[in-house]
Amino acid sequence: MRYFIELSYNGKAYHGWQIQPNAISVQEVLEKSLSTLLKEPIATMGAGRTDAGVHAKQLFAHFNTEVTFDIEKIIYKLNSFLPEDIAIKNIFKVKADAHTRFHALSREYLYRIALEKSPFNTEQAFLLKAKLDIDKLKEATRILLDYKDFQCFSKSNTDVKTYNCDIMKAEWQLVENELHFTIKADRFLRNMVRAIVGTLINIGIGKVEVEMLHDIIKSKNRSEAGFSVPAHALYLTKIEYPETIKQNID
Repeated sequence: MRYFIELSYNGKAYHGWQIQPNAISVQEVLEKSLSTLLKEPIATMGAGRTDAGVHAKQLFAHFNTEVTFDIEKIIYKLNSFLPEDIAIKNIFKVKADAHTRFHALSREYLYRIALEKSPFNTEQAFLLKAKLDIDKLKEATRILLDYKDFQCFSKSNTDVKTYNCDIMKAEWQLVENELHFTIKADRFLRNMVRAIVGTLINIGIGKVEVEMLHDIIKSKNRSEAGFSVPAHALYLTKIEYPETIKQNID
């Protein structure tokens, strides 16, 4: 049987989602807990990898098991067993070929920028002391929707077949004393969101002109784009799947 497991986590204590040889990861902690409770070795496949320090409000992973279990009870036991910074929201049976990574229709990220110092969001948002031109930010953000190839925002030496991503939404919103950047696409390259935000900040503070974003994207060169903003303010917020994968296979 194949199951999807929906979870959320605070990434501060972890070296990202994916298992690392010499560092603790969310995947490793989850697999150990599942293996202990189901009394057999459990391997998971995540919908994607988040970098060290990045959070997930919603992430899905799938796993296979022949063990029969009560879903509500296993969710309860997992949440009791796991550390406080990882929470299980749901587990559901899917078709045998359902894949959390390949069947995802879209992924959505949020980046939080604090516009003033606050003792309550130092670990949740990136404090930016420079003044931002919101109109320039929004104008530059609209340019992103005109392109597909985002190699300029990708981490170097990344093993991917294509740098094309279909950005469906990219927008800024003022939320109390924070500026929130939301971006939705079918897929993301490594470090892509953080590099986009850093580049847009450079435009917002007047370091780079809005129209130069065209040249940056066309260059396909990471060194032409802006800095990579800190990981602690980035959140994977939503992953969408076709309803057909959720059909029971009884």
